[in-house]
Amino acid sequence: MGLRLSDEAVRVAVAHRLGCKACEPHTCPCGKAVDARGLHGLCCRRSGPRHQRHHQMDDIVWRAIKRAQTPATKEPVSLIQQDGKRPDGTTLLPWTRGMPMAWDVTVPDTYAESHIDQTAREACSAANKAAANKIVKYGTHSASHIFLPVAVGTAGTWNQSAIELIQETGRCITAVTEDTRETASLFQCLSIALQRGNAVVFLATFDAV
Repeated sequence: MGLRLSDEAVRVAVAHRLGCKACEPHTCPCGKAVDARGLHGLCCRRSGPRHQRHHQMDDIVWRAIKRAQTPATKEPVSLIQQDGKRPDGTTLLPWTRGMPMAWDVTVPDTYAESHIDQTAREACSAANKAAANKIVKYGTHSASHIFLPVAVGTAGTWNQSAIELIQETGRCITAVTEDTRETASLFQCLSIALQRGNAVVFLATFDAV
């Protein structure tokens, strides 16, 4: 099921969660200093693996919706914005209240300087803030689609609409497969994809060393 993590991914996940030393201080290929905790890679704007982490998590959501026997498409051209951007995907059949559902995955960095002051006080604040920004960004689609942002912080916190989407998708898959573990498996797959992606972006800071 793809739930196995390498030893290095486990080490990085534990170090980040406990605030332990994860590496020796060094310089990222982007030119910024990386301290012993190695958190810079989680938010480095020049990190290609950050996009790979996003795409993998989005792909898991898309495949799960299709497993629930709900046709869906990625990056629908019909929902393109004036700035050329579009949500990650949309269902091609009504999801609820007679309307199709559009979603967009985002992985805000819990430890980023712009978030740390609030995340130190309130769990999930980075994910909630990112979800709110997505709702504003794609607010023009509210008349035709149910928009559900899927915001998962790098420390593993989820915004409420992401939890509800995964729970509903899991229930729909269970109705098809009759396997009551579908919801738990879907949460696990996304959580493992997040931790695996975090380890990859962490290691990417050593490319120029």
